[in-house]
Amino acid sequence: MFRFADFSPSASRLSPLASRLSAPYRALRSHIDRWLFQLRGVETGSIVLVQRRIFILPSRHGMFYVGALLLMLTGSVNYNLSLGFVLTFLLAALGVNSILHTFRNLARLKISPGRVQPVYAGDHAHFMLVLDNPGALDRFAIGVTRDGKDAVYADVPARQSSCVSVAVPAPHRGILMPGRLTLFTRYPLGLCYAWAYVNPDVRCLVYPRPEAARLPLPLPEAHAGQGIAYGSGQEDFSGLRPYHPGDSPRHIAWKAAARGQALLTKQFSGRADTELWLDWQATPDALGIEGRLSRLARWVIDAHAAGLSFGLRLPGITLPPAPGNAQHDRCLEALALFQSGGQPHGDNSR
Repeated sequence: MFRFADFSPSASRLSPLASRLSAPYRALRSHIDRWLFQLRGVETGSIVLVQRRIFILPSRHGMFYVGALLLMLTGSVNYNLSLGFVLTFLLAALGVNSILHTFRNLARLKISPGRVQPVYAGDHAHFMLVLDNPGALDRFAIGVTRDGKDAVYADVPARQSSCVSVAVPAPHRGILMPGRLTLFTRYPLGLCYAWAYVNPDVRCLVYPRPEAARLPLPLPEAHAGQGIAYGSGQEDFSGLRPYHPGDSPRHIAWKAAARGQALLTKQFSGRADTELWLDWQATPDALGIEGRLSRLARWVIDAHAAGLSFGLRLPGITLPPAPGNAQHDRCLEALALFQSGGQPHGDNSR
């Protein structure tokens, strides 16, 4: 007595064959996707939706519409209804005409990336896209989505532009790209669904999530450079120093600048002659890399909120002490890109 299993190939014999067949299949599928859907990877500059980039199919309502027309045609043929034929072909012509209008609602639109504000890990990055309509017809109900669920819509008047903001989760620090986005429309009747894929070259900087607990800042070090720790209260004027980017405009010697001198910043005697360093070595090893970066991010935010001049020390990176918003942004950027090599995180380009 024999069993069918005795003649079936074993899994161990099939697995090498499957692995050899899967690679050509994936390559073929990737080639077909690129050819059919015009997938080009990340695209720099403005993107124009030419004819080959737009795809159109009947929507769910369109399929019901076609089914109803077939029933009407069957009834008209069966009962020889002249008015039934007229109504059926009139509605069919309306449906065919809607295909042109749906396609034309996307054709020749130009998509340009806008500015993106940095966010903290765990938040949503909002990527701005500018939709430019160079034609003489208004475009209505243009939708933009990343995952097919949360879509945003915009109307683009003739020869004008509109902006849409696409929210993308930012789970990790580093550089985030939106990946492949879908522009679509069902205008005017909802019988057809037209869409196009775009993958704009726009990046968002994702800072480490600051530690929730507010720990005391490290103790300032003795003065060894040009950085100083700012104190609060009413200080006495003690002199001038060269202007550093990020200095408060209230402390700039505008009278000296009006006389043609270089920009100078006023110094006050109430400020301590010490430097505040936010040092990687001041964080415990038990926190791990991400935990230490989160603590340093918390210190950067707290020092900036207190109006202090501070510097940052990371392995291989040293940012000298300075005050102001520019220093705050430089330090958080260094923390975001630490040991990442500037490689994008969360890029879902397919």
